Amino acid sequence: MKRLERETLTRLRDQMASFGWSDAELDELIDPKLGVITALQDLLDDLERMRRTDLGFIPPNEPLQGGPKG
Repeated sequence: MKRLERETLTRLRDQMASFGWSDAELDELIDPKLGVITALQDLLDDLERMRRTDLGFIPPNEPLQGGPKG
């Protein structure tokens, strides 16, 4: 998977009907400075790792590695 680029988010914002996203909000998704949210790229990377996990070897009652216990 390619790294997320600001240009990609800008094109999505401009081409899809949704509420407005300011340039500053898009910048925060790419490279967070406020420390309140996880970088969108980190979330995409986590989803990609989960997508590639072979669940055939994980028993149903066991948490994924790094996931919450219980």
